[in-house]
Amino acid sequence: MSASNSRFAADLGCDGIAHSVPVGVAYAEIVVVRHGETEWNADGRIQGHLDIELNEIGRRQATAVGERLSREGKISAIYSSDLKRALETANLIATACGGLEVIQDPGLREINLGELQGLHPRAAARVCPEAYKVLRSQRTDREIPGGGESIDQVYQRSTTCLRNISMKHKGERVVVVTHGGVIQSLHRWACPNKRSGRKVLNTSVNIFHLSDADNCILKSWGDVSHLSQMKYLSTGFGGDRTSG
Repeated sequence: MSASNSRFAADLGCDGIAHSVPVGVAYAEIVVVRHGETEWNADGRIQGHLDIELNEIGRRQATAVGERLSREGKISAIYSSDLKRALETANLIATACGGLEVIQDPGLREINLGELQGLHPRAAARVCPEAYKVLRSQRTDREIPGGGESIDQVYQRSTTCLRNISMKHKGERVVVVTHGGVIQSLHRWACPNKRSGRKVLNTSVNIFHLSDADNCILKSWGDVSHLSQMKYLSTGFGGDRTSG
């Protein structure tokens, strides 16, 4: 997307209604992609900040989404969480899109789930009942015991990160590779009065338009059409029991 496309008139927002983007106002189109599959995803284990690599399916998924994005318009930059599963996904996307350098940003990391990390949800409920109770709570301001974060903390760092990226890339299209918890936070920002209603699947494509610091519009959510010929987990991140 070039700056000349800033005359774009409307996007289909999270409520299904076309929302106007003022004519003449440049916006950044940010294509947010969840990382590819890991063995822990397949096994249902909680990852959080633990640094797990992609499995072979995840690498194939990352290549597929990269090939898709390379056909959909010029990409000016690629940003990524510094965790291995996201960074490897981003590097495979970069290869497919002409070899762009991947810019690492720790602000795009998954939520830190404290003492729950590395456990299966059933074991977490038994071994760390208080931490699991916080995870399952409807409150968003409670930090997970063991050095974990709250939902609100992830919201603040992830939305700040996206704002900063958008300010650098007005009139451009950029890719951000991150994690399920971050993507759910971005949905909450763009659609404050509506739940996402679906899991965030591995290498799903989620597109946001940012025209200023407070104007974030969701254009596309949870698109995995590039995986139509490939195996993928339907048990993606839902913002509750498991982490991407």
